[in-house]
Amino acid sequence: MTEWEAYKGEVKQWLDELEAFLEYEEPRAFDADGTRERISAIRGEIDHLSVGESAQLTQWVEEIEKALSENERSSKADPVPPGGHELPPLPYAYDALEPYIDAEIMYLHHDSHHRTYVEGLNEAEEKMEEARRNNDYELISHWEREAAFHGAGHYLHTIFWTIMDPHGGGKPKGDLLAMIERDFGSFERFRAHFTAAAEELGSPGWAILVWSPRSHRLEILNAELHHYLTQWDVIPLLALDVWEHAYYLQYKTDKAAYIENWWEVVNWPAVGRRLDVAKQVKWNPY
Repeated sequence: MTEWEAYKGEVKQWLDELEAFLEYEEPRAFDADGTRERISAIRGEIDHLSVGESAQLTQWVEEIEKALSENERSSKADPVPPGGHELPPLPYAYDALEPYIDAEIMYLHHDSHHRTYVEGLNEAEEKMEEARRNNDYELISHWEREAAFHGAGHYLHTIFWTIMDPHGGGKPKGDLLAMIERDFGSFERFRAHFTAAAEELGSPGWAILVWSPRSHRLEILNAELHHYLTQWDVIPLLALDVWEHAYYLQYKTDKAAYIENWWEVVNWPAVGRRLDVAKQVKWNPY
């Protein structure tokens, strides 16, 4: 297979992933129907393009990626009111990630565990809103702790579902790969570091790839539970849940096997889109 044919194959796979994104994410402030038509048009042309027309194909891809990035910044402009958080839909079927993560785990993890975090966050926010109305802060420390735990759990799980995909795996491409290689030396070193951070975490928690607006680079962090012993002022890009409920029914105590297999479902295009938006946030470096 020539390099040109391989590139066209990668674009076809990306178009498949994009269609799944449009189906499940239901982006607002975005011409989803127009993008579907563009995808159909590209599919109709791609097999007929010669290597001399590669610039045209690249331009089509870049136009769609630009629209996606603009949608990421604007589609959720309205604030969520206190107590108004919702469980996001799982962007694929429960069994879509098999054999790497089975359907029973996905159902319980999403519909039970994540739902508990959403409900806990809503309750905490409603109680703090009530405290403000009544000027009664006797229990504010308790509800702040509840909001920290359940809020971090809700937000990290929301990322977790979207950075996995049935057609995932492999290596990232483009700016994401370039920045991983710049900040970690190579993709292999990044993967080894991230895997070790997840495996060696001694309590329930997460391994997280983040963008640091202060240092202007990527970093790998742990978080115990959802919110302990980690950093602030960073933006999560890739999050791996290593609580036992994420793997025990299938892998029992073999956390290492779960982590190794998880790499087969990582949705690198979704991680790349998160980076495209996140890296626009930069503070003065210190």
